[in-house]
Formats: sequence, structure tokens, C-alpha cells
Amino acid sequence: MGDFDRGPRRDFSPRDMGPREMHKATCSECGNECEVPFKPTEGKPVFCRDCYRKRRRF
Repeated sequence: MGDFDRGPRRDFSPRDMGPREMHKATCSECGNECEVPFKPTEGKPVFCRDCYRKRRRF
């Protein structure tokens, strides 16, 4: 195999991408409206920040 010049290497961080697009959702646990940094998928639970933290402790 030959040497491939891929140009200068740069590590990306989330800060390089700018602000995240937030999507409105309803928390599956408490029912409160919240915003999440991903597009919710039908049939998968979405948790607000507080409920997510509570679930992570276990």
C-alpha cells in the first residue's frame, strides 16, 4: 500500500460545530415539556434533564 496524504489532521470538539439544534419533546417519565439535542424517535422514551439524572444514578 502507498502513503496517503490526507492533509493536516485536526481534532474536532463539540464547540467547533456551533450551537446545537434543540428539539421540543415531552418527558416520558414526568410528562413535562423539554428540549433535547436530538430529534426524538417515535416509540423511544425521551427524558428531561432531571428525570435523566435520576435514572442514571441506578
